[in-house]
Amino acid sequence: MLYIVSTPIGNLGDITYRAVEILKNVDVIACEDTRKTRILTQHYQIRTPLTSYYEYNKAAKGDYLLKLLKEGKNVALVSDAGTPGISDPGYTLIRSALEAGYEIVSIPGPTALISALSISGFATHRFVFEGFLPAKRGARKKRLKELKDHKEETVVLYESPHRILKTLEDVHEVFGNCPIALAREITKKFEEVVRGDCTSVLECLKKTKPRGEFVVIL
Repeated sequence: MLYIVSTPIGNLGDITYRAVEILKNVDVIACEDTRKTRILTQHYQIRTPLTSYYEYNKAAKGDYLLKLLKEGKNVALVSDAGTPGISDPGYTLIRSALEAGYEIVSIPGPTALISALSISGFATHRFVFEGFLPAKRGARKKRLKELKDHKEETVVLYESPHRILKTLEDVHEVFGNCPIALAREITKKFEEVVRGDCTSVLECLKKTKPRGEFVVIL
């Protein structure tokens, strides 16, 4: 069967006992970056073989993993951090395995969007998760205008450090000076949550070079 295993988004202590047990006992672990996953497996003395599975090899490697399942092997899918299938190519493998008739088992755990949302101070009973916005400004602003229609839901976005300023500038243009919670490096040494209106958050970000992956909550 195919196990979808959530791994820590920062602090290695956030993995579950069950996740460690599964990773130790499957036949292979498919991961986005074997170097990053090896840090986790070495920490917990997990000796299961690793194989890469990421956006640019997902077709060929997906066939290889399905072949292993056909041979009766158990496969664990992990992402670099958090829950596989959330803003990563895991969805493609999961769909293919389902269509081929294999059992999919979730081993739940951390995900950045829920962790950041839970401490944002915003309403959590209804929210929209967008993931990463388009890289090009025109497409990004178009999508933000569509998201503005969600007047009763909290909106959650992911963003990279090199695009966060441009994205927040577009948010300000489309949403106005709206309230924002901006979380980065959740559970890591330099964890930070900045709360305020869009203008004040932008001013805070411009003081130092943005680092780490961001969760933007509107």
